[in-house]
Amino acid sequence: MTITVLLVDDHELIREGLRRALEREPDVEVVAEAASVSEGVAMGRKSEPTVAIVDLRLPDGNGLDVVRALRAQSSDMGIVVLTMYAGDNQLFDALEAGASAFVPKSAPAEEIVAAARHAASSPHSFTSADLADALKRRTSPQGPQLSPREREVLQLLADGLGVSQISRQLFISDSTTKTHISKLYDKLGAGNRAQALMTALRLGLLEAPDDTP
Repeated sequence: MTITVLLVDDHELIREGLRRALEREPDVEVVAEAASVSEGVAMGRKSEPTVAIVDLRLPDGNGLDVVRALRAQSSDMGIVVLTMYAGDNQLFDALEAGASAFVPKSAPAEEIVAAARHAASSPHSFTSADLADALKRRTSPQGPQLSPREREVLQLLADGLGVSQISRQLFISDSTTKTHISKLYDKLGAGNRAQALMTALRLGLLEAPDDTP
């Protein structure tokens, strides 16, 4: 039995790479592609694939809107969420939306193919490599415990503000801001802003920005 696949991602190169990886499998065929929420919903209705692989960040909205629409359309369609921001919040949002699997874009092609196969055979059974650890973190938080002020600073860092801008917004001195940032880096095990933000996203301490490609 051939597994037919719909790819929903606004990056053509990513869709091309996914298509090549999937179609190396003799029983998998990519039958449709889409680059937006509206196209994804329309192509899902038109092509009726066995599995849809959906990116979370799309130019006209959130990929979870596609997941919900496809799940409402078909209870038996396998749905794989593929995302660059594989934090706990994103994982649980995908689960609640009706996805069958959750895979980070950094995962090897074999893991994405395996997720597609799982979704095809068990569309109602959710899988993710990080699911067990995410459940542990949700029920017994073991991540870094940030103070309210550190959470404010973290969010402002995510918004792209520099030290002086954060100081002015919070009405504190630059040296105090630098101390908060230093403590944040220590708690997150990060050496710079980018590492701190990616770790915070992974741990569910931040939501990925809506306008992030």
